[in-house]
Amino acid sequence: MTTEDSHSSQLTRRQAIGLLGATIGSIGGATAVNESAAQVAAPVPNAAAAAAAKASQWLAQVVEPVIEPEIPIIDSHHHLWRRDGIAYVLEDILADINGNNVRQTVFIQAGAMHRADGPQAFRVVGEVEWVNGIAAESASGIWGETRVATAIVGGGNLLLGDDVAPVLEAQMAASRRFRGIRHSVGYTDPPVRPQSTTPHMLADPKYRKGFSHLHRYGLSFEAWLYYNQLHDLVELARAFPETTIILNHLGGPLGVGAWQGRIEEVFKAWKPAIAEVATCPNIYAKVGGLGMGYLNGFGWEKRPKPPTSDELLAVNRRWFDHTIEVFGPTRCMLESNFPPDKGSSSYTVLWNHFKKLTKSFSKSERAAMFHDTAMRVYRLARV
Repeated sequence: MTTEDSHSSQLTRRQAIGLLGATIGSIGGATAVNESAAQVAAPVPNAAAAAAAKASQWLAQVVEPVIEPEIPIIDSHHHLWRRDGIAYVLEDILADINGNNVRQTVFIQAGAMHRADGPQAFRVVGEVEWVNGIAAESASGIWGETRVATAIVGGGNLLLGDDVAPVLEAQMAASRRFRGIRHSVGYTDPPVRPQSTTPHMLADPKYRKGFSHLHRYGLSFEAWLYYNQLHDLVELARAFPETTIILNHLGGPLGVGAWQGRIEEVFKAWKPAIAEVATCPNIYAKVGGLGMGYLNGFGWEKRPKPPTSDELLAVNRRWFDHTIEVFGPTRCMLESNFPPDKGSSSYTVLWNHFKKLTKSFSKSERAAMFHDTAMRVYRLARV
């Protein structure tokens, strides 16, 4: 790994952490990060291994050839982690990608390598450093042509207000690939999953004070929330028109818990809400992320066999078509959201359904959605 891989030219990691008043030396800091990595790299428990094997067997029931394998792809959204006895690392995503012309990928914050103690800049920087190491290994070429995590999106608690600045600087120092943060604000009443969020967090003055630092550092913001919060995102985007915002997973349609069996009602509410979001020129949309059974509730994971690309498209098309219509192809980027969406389909089936979805678009419009929008928004060199 080169010095360029590990540091930005603006600030060293030790200097950034020092801004928080931390007295962590470079040796002590490195040791702590290594200890954290060792803890999460423990052998996978038998139960977790058995569950992973069962999931793989389920997915293996539907195998499709890659259609249009020549189309260059930048996967604009995926995760890597070692947590809860489960690993999804470089060799795993490359195995899933196999056969698809994925040129580059964008890693999105997962909280998998955060330390449990110490100042936040030290806790979140561990994940960026870990992913940066994976990216450097991928960039070496020994794993093939795909470049994994050429852009890294980290984390940060924007409710820190001005105190989030050293958190951002520490991550910038940790990797030249660092592009922005995600601070999820998803809130429902009643909850659909454990949440530590509050209503209308995007309007909180402290949150907005922290948010104001993103543009100053040239960083983007990944918006992960639920469909009933989309108007809050519109108000945030209009208050900060110079900050690039990327909407994750179509704005979080819900189909579980109190929303189970109400998908038509959700779609009718979501449709005008997503159109309002599209009126903000600084917001881009990620098209995908509907395979999370624990949120979207389409139930693919409950079937004896996973869906084919045609079956997947039949359910997802109306959500995708409307999003692309209101944003336009040049403000849309396709995403795998792996491994969460792996609970519903294989990587090839997923991208086959995207290719079928976009058949009627022009060559340049398809290039935007598969590759060029992500390359522009995340400021990537062509690979």
